[in-house]
Amino acid sequence: MSGLKISLLQQPLVWMDGAANLRHFDVLLEEIQDRDLIVLPEMFTTGFAMEAAQCSMAQEEVIAWMQDKAAACKAMIAGSAALQTERGPVNRFLLAQPDGHVHFYDKRHLFRMADEHHHYQAGDRRIVVEWRGWRILPLVCYDLRFPVWSRCRNDYDLALYVANWPAPRSLHWQSLLVARAIENQAWVAGCNRVGTDGNGHHYRGDSRIINPQGEIVAEAAPHQATRLEAELSLSALREYREKFPAWRDADSFSL
Repeated sequence: MSGLKISLLQQPLVWMDGAANLRHFDVLLEEIQDRDLIVLPEMFTTGFAMEAAQCSMAQEEVIAWMQDKAAACKAMIAGSAALQTERGPVNRFLLAQPDGHVHFYDKRHLFRMADEHHHYQAGDRRIVVEWRGWRILPLVCYDLRFPVWSRCRNDYDLALYVANWPAPRSLHWQSLLVARAIENQAWVAGCNRVGTDGNGHHYRGDSRIINPQGEIVAEAAPHQATRLEAELSLSALREYREKFPAWRDADSFSL
């Protein structure tokens, strides 16, 4: 399969109310058919709440819900949640397949301006998930500012960002998503929330899907709860990388 049908759910989140958020996404997911990958925002059960480190929904409950939805939609369901785990509290990006298998990535770069690093444990490994012929790199919000962590060493095709990225820094969000696509010669998709959270922070959304040359192929209207969809081409990506192989001259590094 060379095409990847993706949907980004740019939505508001109910502050610290996991049940309400899951009910909201239940309704939205019932309307989606014939997709390969469906993406929810960062901390989709709580909003970007430091309090969730101690009173989040049980990891087993969140995973079971995602597995059920993935099976029903016949698609991978992806999004991050604040969870208590074997490592302690983490901001964990979960990617659930229809067969029940779940991949996870713990957010590496914790947003110190909100004291996230005082409430959650930072991740220590980068993963690439293979799904329907695609190699997908899952990343979370603040990770976007650190290009070394997302450097493509010809090891992924799509960088997938989920976020609660506030409106005052929306220009940074939009610009860095394009930069990550261009410098890595990869597809990039960014799913951000909208609305106002329990701390009074407002979110524009500005979710978008960007091709390997930095062109925006789909973008969500700001401030709107919406579903953004596109079909990504793997053959176009491979042809571009072959025709303009800048990736071959990337500097080597270790993390």
